[in-house]
Formats: sequence, structure tokens, C-alpha cells
Amino acid sequence: MARFFITGSSDGLGSLTAKHLIARGHQVVLHARNADRARDASAACPGAEAVLVADLSSVDETKALAAQADNLGPYDAIIHNAGVFFGMDRVPGKSGLPTLFTVNTLAPYMLMCLMARPKRLVYVSSSMHASGQPKLDGNGKQILASSYSDSKLHNVMFAKAFARRWPEVGCYSVDPGWVPTKMGGLSAPGRVEDGVDTFVMLALGQGESGWSHGGYFVNSKETQPSEVAENVPLQDQLLAELARISGVGFPE
Repeated sequence: MARFFITGSSDGLGSLTAKHLIARGHQVVLHARNADRARDASAACPGAEAVLVADLSSVDETKALAAQADNLGPYDAIIHNAGVFFGMDRVPGKSGLPTLFTVNTLAPYMLMCLMARPKRLVYVSSSMHASGQPKLDGNGKQILASSYSDSKLHNVMFAKAFARRWPEVGCYSVDPGWVPTKMGGLSAPGRVEDGVDTFVMLALGQGESGWSHGGYFVNSKETQPSEVAENVPLQDQLLAELARISGVGFPE
């Protein structure tokens, strides 16, 4: 039996992935933004080990979540699934920073710097990462205006950067496709099952011996991400700028 932590798992792909893992006899720690969402998460996944509450637009709550989640670990895999979509780049979060940047980019960076290393890390990206830009200017100002596509590029870069630093950890990013969830909309053409199957495969490491460190996956197959995601100096600059903004340094 393995243990997993999934951020943003009160509904959608995070919740469905949790259900699949629980049905296989594994332990899953869920995460929700607030108490109401936590009740939704518990109702959807009654077999979950715990539901932790934290608004990832808050730097302080994200730090507290890292400590709470660590107390329930260690984990075989952590799935960084939480994310917000278009429009939230202009909405300030609890810490005063843009919500989209804080939830999609800063929070997953902080959690992994503050938590014990799992066997595997999974970052949820999107095909839209291919149109994203790193938004790195050396002083951390441009990145605050990150779009959704920019943040999904950051998520691919995380898997690449952490894989280089932590060779003992399987680090991966995944495009679950445009699927009919609350974020994707009911008219989305993809199959939810394909995204969930990919999440489960990566979390369990099924076939891991044949995967690249920092690999990017679509429909359970490793695929080449955008060229900019492979840029090592940009990966290092991304981590450095997030360290300056959050005050959380990368653990060596």
C-alpha cells in the first residue's frame, strides 16, 4: 500500500485520481482551498486518509500546508494538481500577489522546497505550455504577470529542474488534455479517463524504468515538451526568482 498527496483534490481530475488510488487500496491525503471545499472532498472520497485545508494564494497558508502534509507522510508521490484558470492573473490573492501566479507557480515551488522528498513528483501542465513564456527578468517582476500558459510552462520546467537536482526522485509533468471538468467546461472534447489514467500511472511509477528524468506525458505516453522548457539556465533562473519572491530557498 502506498500513500499519496494530491493538491486541489476537492473535485475534477484531482478527486477522480484520488478515487482511483483509494479503490486500489492506497492511502490518499486530499487538499481543499477552504472548509466548504474540504467537505466536498470528503463526500466525494470517503475513503481518504485526511483532507487538509489551505488557500494556496496565501504564502503563509502554503507554508502551513507543507508542514501539515509532511506530518502525514512520507509519500510515494505528490501530485501538484491545484490550479486556477484565465482571469485570475488579475485577481490579488491573500498575500497580495496575483492569484494565478501564486497558486499555479509559487505554491508548488514552495511545497516541494519545504516538504520531504517523495519517491515521485507529478506536476499538472497543459498543451498550452507551448505558447507560454518564462517571464524571467532577473528581478521577479515580470513573472508576477504570468498567464495561464506561462504557469503551465513553469510546471514543466519544475519537473526538469527538480529531476536534475534530485536524481533519486522521479519528477514528471503531464498534460491531462482538454477534458470536461469544471475548469475545462462541459464542451471539452477530451476524455477525463485518459487524464486520470496518466496521473495514476505516474503516481504509481508503472513503467518508470523506461521514462526520462523530468519527462512530459500526454495520454500515458512520454512526449517532447516545448523547446524553452528544456533550457537549463532558464530553469535555474525560475527557481532563483521564486526563491526571492517567497523567501523559501531551494534545498540543496
